Amino acid sequence: MVATGFASFDTTVDKTNRLLKEIEDAYGWPKERRKQSYAALRAVLHQLRDRLTVDEAVQFGAQLPMLVRGIYYEGWRPAETPVKMHSEEFYQRIRHDFPYSIQGDIEQLVHTVLETLQRHISEGEWHDLRGRMPADLVTVIPA
Repeated sequence: MVATGFASFDTTVDKTNRLLKEIEDAYGWPKERRKQSYAALRAVLHQLRDRLTVDEAVQFGAQLPMLVRGIYYEGWRPAETPVKMHSEEFYQRIRHDFPYSIQGDIEQLVHTVLETLQRHISEGEWHDLRGRMPADLVTVIPA
């Protein structure tokens, strides 16, 4: 655990590192690829956030650890949301925002990140998230 001397910071850094490690473990990446797990998390969070209405995005964001919440809100333009997109565009936007080559396909990467996030979000909020997605995108979000 990181020791900043401020308990809230230590806790959120620890939670964020655990979340990134879960992505790495699920995808088979060593810790040395932490920048990639961060980039994957960031890219997925941003496209998910941008597809939601402002109220929905805030409700989802409230479930995230403090540091991850900062990543989630980074660069957000609420007046420009929700961005209407179909699943293929969702994947394309994430691929554009993920600057690394990947084994497999972008769908596998997105699925890995979303499954990891699902373990850190309440079941009710995850169910609400799926319910807010159009039919084409709900298939992207793990049940």
